[in-house]
Amino acid sequence: MYDVKLKDSYFPAQGVLPPPITLGELLRRSAEKFADASALIELTYAGEYGRQWSYRTLFEECRRLAHALASRHQQGARIAVWAPNIPEWIMLEYASAMAGVTLVTVNPSYQARELKFVLEQSRSEAIYYVADFRGNPMKKIADEVCDEIPAIKHRIVLTDHEALFDGADSGVELPAVESHHETQIQYTSGTTGFPKGALLHHQGLVQNAVDTMTRAGVKPGDTFIHHMPLFHTTGCAILAVGGVGLGATMLLAPIFDPEMIVKVIESDRPRLLLGVPTMIVALIDEVKKGGRDVSSIERMMSGGAMVAPELIRKAEDVFGSTIQIIYGQTETSPVITQAWHDDCLEDLTETIGQPLPHVEVSIRDPQTNKVVPCNEQGEICTRGYLVMIGYNDNPDATEAAIDSENWLHTGDLGRMDERGYVKITGRVKEMIIRGGENLFPAEIENAILEHDEIAEVAVVGVPDDKWGEQVACFMRVRENKKPTAAELKAFIRERLSPQKTPAFWIYVEEWPLTGSGKIRKFKLAEAFKERKFDVLSA
Repeated sequence: MYDVKLKDSYFPAQGVLPPPITLGELLRRSAEKFADASALIELTYAGEYGRQWSYRTLFEECRRLAHALASRHQQGARIAVWAPNIPEWIMLEYASAMAGVTLVTVNPSYQARELKFVLEQSRSEAIYYVADFRGNPMKKIADEVCDEIPAIKHRIVLTDHEALFDGADSGVELPAVESHHETQIQYTSGTTGFPKGALLHHQGLVQNAVDTMTRAGVKPGDTFIHHMPLFHTTGCAILAVGGVGLGATMLLAPIFDPEMIVKVIESDRPRLLLGVPTMIVALIDEVKKGGRDVSSIERMMSGGAMVAPELIRKAEDVFGSTIQIIYGQTETSPVITQAWHDDCLEDLTETIGQPLPHVEVSIRDPQTNKVVPCNEQGEICTRGYLVMIGYNDNPDATEAAIDSENWLHTGDLGRMDERGYVKITGRVKEMIIRGGENLFPAEIENAILEHDEIAEVAVVGVPDDKWGEQVACFMRVRENKKPTAAELKAFIRERLSPQKTPAFWIYVEEWPLTGSGKIRKFKLAEAFKERKFDVLSA
């Protein structure tokens, strides 16, 4: 941990920021340093090995593809990638960066209306896609959508290598690419509404990924399973960039399948595991059910949503490794803070760690924008190389997110102690105001998750004529044993004050999730208002 003693909730950047480099330069350096080491291994749906690339061959193939892209796209053009986790996705990521082309990442579960929005909002001139994925007829949808968008000049199936690499030998030179240039447009997960396109630059993605994986303890030659969706920064930045930068071997899984992932852990003995909380829960359940050996896991990371203390304890029991919480958002490339592996249990279970190196973090009063004293609640803000360029074609949203002093306002509420450790207390917009009192969902969620029968929980505010808002608690049980509302009320009253006790208890079989695995709480609130749930009243 960093040894600091703060008076106010401002954490200065630690360390000397290295000279910035581009994604292409990162891969080139790793190809020189780790030439014959295994860089990328494709996993089949059964967890068997498919195609494989060394660092040298991965760089050579990405460079060939970059020349092909340069032969059909001008520098600065935007191209969309609409595909699941396949090696061609990663090759396109590095190749587009080398060609000075901006990659627009698209969730492969999107339907026509969503795809059309992203293609038009991003001003993409091409789409690189697959025929279908998990029952979604992607090529059919894309072709129908693109027929309505004159700006789309190219439609290329990623697995058609003749079309994909066409022009690779044309002799077109690659342009000069700078680290501050935009290289990706990532659309926000949309937990509170319609997504916005965050413009991300090379330096943010490279430095953030390397620093995150370094704090996770990744070393050259390490193996890790990559089952996170590539269209999100966790997948295409933290893992696909950080792993490459540190010379690790990536086992690219086509989907998140707990049974397959646990099987690969037993057979390939990776040291690192990363997943959002819903994934960690599923993996724990699978290990308990199948009894496979997962003792090779020495480091675990999780984020994307609040990681409950009880989940951290259960992960340590099952894997023998604690969880290093990572916290951030798409707009920050994406990680802001991260726990240290040797943090004490209290810090691991009650904070989101200290800021990454080279990153400033402050806690500010949402009304005055002034830094608050240590241990007082305010909005978590960050500044530095990691902050996005802005939102694509949305200056009003950019101005609302990044203030005049270049602080990005996350919309999350939190506290910072004298050591610079941050606690997240909820979302500014998710805060529940009941009878004039501010209630924070994260606090209630963490308390409920201590119940043995509750696997996952989401707490939201719902309208109430008397109180303004009431607390509604949505839950998924572990083994179909559903405690009564009276039992849950008694359980929570032992842990929290009366006003924080949910008025409504709702069991769900599955969650409305964003593409990156976050629970879409606003969807739960909408469904509650429409009376789509069976509600238990305490």
